[in-house]
Amino acid sequence: MKFVMYPHLWDSTTSVIENGGHERVEDIKDADFLFFNGSAPEFPELPENIKFVQASMAGIDALVKRGVVNGQARWANAAGLYADTVAESTIGLLLAQLHYHSLTCRSKTWDVRSTVEQRKVWLHDNKTVAILGAGGIGVRLVEMLKPFNVKTIAANNSGRPVEGADETFAMKDADHVWAEADIFVLILPLTDATYQIVNAETLGKMKPSAVVVNVGRGPLINTDDLVVALQNGTIAGAALDVTDPEPLPDRHPLWDMDNVVITPHTANTTERIRALTGELTLRNIELFEAGKPMATEVDVVAGY
Repeated sequence: MKFVMYPHLWDSTTSVIENGGHERVEDIKDADFLFFNGSAPEFPELPENIKFVQASMAGIDALVKRGVVNGQARWANAAGLYADTVAESTIGLLLAQLHYHSLTCRSKTWDVRSTVEQRKVWLHDNKTVAILGAGGIGVRLVEMLKPFNVKTIAANNSGRPVEGADETFAMKDADHVWAEADIFVLILPLTDATYQIVNAETLGKMKPSAVVVNVGRGPLINTDDLVVALQNGTIAGAALDVTDPEPLPDRHPLWDMDNVVITPHTANTTERIRALTGELTLRNIELFEAGKPMATEVDVVAGY
């Protein structure tokens, strides 16, 4: 098949696809499919010859919101492809928050030792971790959490059991989890139903010792409500790889909180995306040509 890569040319990814017997072309009107690796505003107008779009990102919610995801062409994302990287980053964020690494780094003095000793929390100390949006990344995260002997509660759209989790609930049946878990990991797709799902109401249901970790999408959290909850002691802390707004402004109050750890949307990196998406694209091409659903095909109605 002929493909166009837009808006950025990734030589390593292109080579993998070409070595699989496919041809990159310059003009989208000459292509059979589009490999898209940009931001939503950069998405081009699709001509009728484009049979499917392969997106390099795990979630295409920004494209859905922009209205370009429709039935004109079939769509595939990179869902589950970054399970290892995002799950590992989640563990790193969580441990850094529980162990108050931000406080130590910000203070730049050994004198904070007694404060860290008083506040430090141990993940292995009978904690319950709720993974909201437990798909491929959630399964890998459950595996990585096993050595810490935590209880894992998974929640997803369907309620289908998540391998390795102690309990699984459909999101619509998971309201009780807000009061039960010690740690909340957000990996949900961003939809109308999940927009600001963490807000003053749900934060108010959490334990005062609860920690919220967001490696999904920034707008899953109402940022103003989170700030108030952290300032008032409604919850104990947050670890954020994504924020709303993003980038988080330099003078935002979250930057100055000792109980917050922030990374600049690096739970997955461009290098990993480029290294992994070529083989995924080849697999999806094979399935497409066989008349089967692609491995990461998106429901254009649901948006994921």
